[in-house]
Amino acid sequence: MVASHIDVLIRSAKVVDGTGNPWFYGDIALSGDRIVDVTEEGRIPPDCAREVIDAIGMVVCPGFIDIQSHSIGSLMTDGRSLSKITQGVTTEVMGETWTPAPFGGKAAGVPEGWRDRARKWHRFGDWLEAMVEHGVSPNIGSFLSGGTLRSYARGLTTGPATADELDTMRRVMDESMQDGAFGVSYALIYPPDTYVSTDEIVEICEVVSRHGGVYITHMRSEGAGLIEGVEEALEIGRRANLPVEIYHLKATEKQNWQKMPQAIAKIDTARASGVDVTANMYPYTASETGLEVVLPSWLSADGKFFENLRDPKLRQRIRHDAEQGESEFVARSPGPENIMPIGLRLPEHAKYVGLRLNEIAAMRGQNWIDAVLDLLIAEKQRISTIFFMMSEENIRLKLIQPWIKISTDAGGYDPAWAAERGPVHPRSYGTYPRVLGTYVRDTGILALEDAIRKMTLAVANRLGLRGRGRLHAGCYADVVIFDPHTIADRATFVDSHQLSIGVCDVWVNGIRVLANGTHSGATPGRIVNGPGSA
Repeated sequence: MVASHIDVLIRSAKVVDGTGNPWFYGDIALSGDRIVDVTEEGRIPPDCAREVIDAIGMVVCPGFIDIQSHSIGSLMTDGRSLSKITQGVTTEVMGETWTPAPFGGKAAGVPEGWRDRARKWHRFGDWLEAMVEHGVSPNIGSFLSGGTLRSYARGLTTGPATADELDTMRRVMDESMQDGAFGVSYALIYPPDTYVSTDEIVEICEVVSRHGGVYITHMRSEGAGLIEGVEEALEIGRRANLPVEIYHLKATEKQNWQKMPQAIAKIDTARASGVDVTANMYPYTASETGLEVVLPSWLSADGKFFENLRDPKLRQRIRHDAEQGESEFVARSPGPENIMPIGLRLPEHAKYVGLRLNEIAAMRGQNWIDAVLDLLIAEKQRISTIFFMMSEENIRLKLIQPWIKISTDAGGYDPAWAAERGPVHPRSYGTYPRVLGTYVRDTGILALEDAIRKMTLAVANRLGLRGRGRLHAGCYADVVIFDPHTIADRATFVDSHQLSIGVCDVWVNGIRVLANGTHSGATPGRIVNGPGSA
């Protein structure tokens, strides 16, 4: 190492390198976009560096990699991704339920405000390039959404794909892997993914497998059918010969909480037999998705969801099917008292924000399913909703599994502009500090080194990201400094737009994007690609 090439010297920190190895006191030298040295404390003279940061009492670690980000829209609005950067996130990986590219074919799922831009995104990689050109603080990458893939070839029509449609999906999947997709994602409770058979997924995953990619899944059930959902994921991995990643592993609704140890045992058994399966999670006992999931999936067929809602002839059938559990969410019986719509946008609905669905229905003098129907019809949008359905005991059980990783399942926001849009799930602001504060420091559920491994190198290894996820000479300078004594989440379900505290400094590709807790405005994020990238 040539001393004059040191741009930043971080001194006297507690170094946690991302591998799971024990921490040590040391110094980190950064130059350009790389880490050039990681040494024992005091080995590098401070006058060799252009900038010296004394990190006594602080932890320095790799930047966190969020394998389940939903920042597609928010990054195009505000590339700084403030709520993620202030958690220490330096890379966001998207693609769970939707990707805006490739645009074309029979797809009709691009929001109205995106259409002019999306018409130019004929290939998967086009939108990622557009985001980087727009300017983003974190690195970005994505899986190809299986729903986008199927919509491209078949639209929102139910039933099995034809031979020609499968050929189209295989071709687009192959192109997307070459463009840098990490693999394919299927969110199997959401149309059109819910219309897809196991056999069809295997056909697509065989293409992904040839490129060394990953099958990542929101399983068909996280409640009554949790074990069957895990079994299907494992079957796909075996038949297509590729790694499997399970999104936000959870057991929903009290009667199903006891199934989590069974699911973990099934994953352990599969791993012991040679199936490469791992999972990720967020540290909260409530989930967030659209209110429409409490209704039967056939409503979305052919893209006629709102048209079907408004058809008075269908209303009785909708109510009957919802009451009989034709929706995965209703089938696991969350109960309206555990459902909290937060994404209500009409002024006349503002009084309902923060209330549970049973309270809203009572105020309106309606059955709760009728209230859902009328709210969706009036709002003409999916209505973001919190579902309180998981247990704290299972959160702790999952955290200690060696194959688990941490993710947000959320977008990045700035309270300055996001608060007026209404509440969001607190995981958007607090996921990583919550793990490091509550579960590492306060309760000791996790060792510091293991928690950081689950946020960094474990994710990089799963995605095949070379040179990221650890502190080592030659790796990219995605680096975080945080105070282990103060790091904590502040966002709540009632008051969600609250930045976390404790993360002091963040570098992405060697550029400082957070300095003493304040965003610098820098947007050095780059595209990170999967193993099939040309």
